[in-house]
Amino acid sequence: MTSIFVRVNTALSALSPAVPFALGQYITASGADLPDTFIAYTLVSGDPAQHANNVETLREYLVQVSIFARAGLVTLPAVDAAMLAAGFTKGSERQLAYDKETRHFGLAKDYHYLEDL
Repeated sequence: MTSIFVRVNTALSALSPAVPFALGQYITASGADLPDTFIAYTLVSGDPAQHANNVETLREYLVQVSIFARAGLVTLPAVDAAMLAAGFTKGSERQLAYDKETRHFGLAKDYHYLEDL
């Protein structure tokens, strides 16, 4: 069984190295500036979706993928295509607050994955 973190990492690898990404928070090497565009992802929840004979048979995951870009939110990397190709389905989207310190705009996108156990 592949972990949800491996699934997301594999999906986002299709965009790398052009768009770097990390689990949780993107951290650069000591003293280096953040890239103009980068992605951070996190597991929001992983809930049982079905049981049979007292055994979990399906689990639904909700993963948030946040895209940060200094150039704004008009032209973003093809995160939808990468995640959908990996078996995820699209969920909600929401704009994140502009970061005055790093000068990045942000967009958070939710993706669902139903795992057959």
